[in-house]
Amino acid sequence: MERIAFKPDGQDASVDFYVLEQTTIGGVNYILVTDAEEEEDGEAYILKASPEADGDEQVYCMVENEEELAAVAGVFENMLDDIDLIE
Repeated sequence: MERIAFKPDGQDASVDFYVLEQTTIGGVNYILVTDAEEEEDGEAYILKASPEADGDEQVYCMVENEEELAAVAGVFENMLDDIDLIE
């Protein structure tokens, strides 16, 4: 699994996430990440690519709109047979 560092707004420390899957919907890139490495159960989050890029780094933010979150979660559930996303 690819590991990425996510730095939440207002925090100095970064959090490591592991990318489970990625997709593009309507020209917007989304990634499904987890805080658990390997096959462990962990929290899953859907991040949305932001148009604000910092050099070579992509900027992502948490998907907070409930309708958008449900739609993207459905796409990821169809892509990955062995997971169930629970809100």
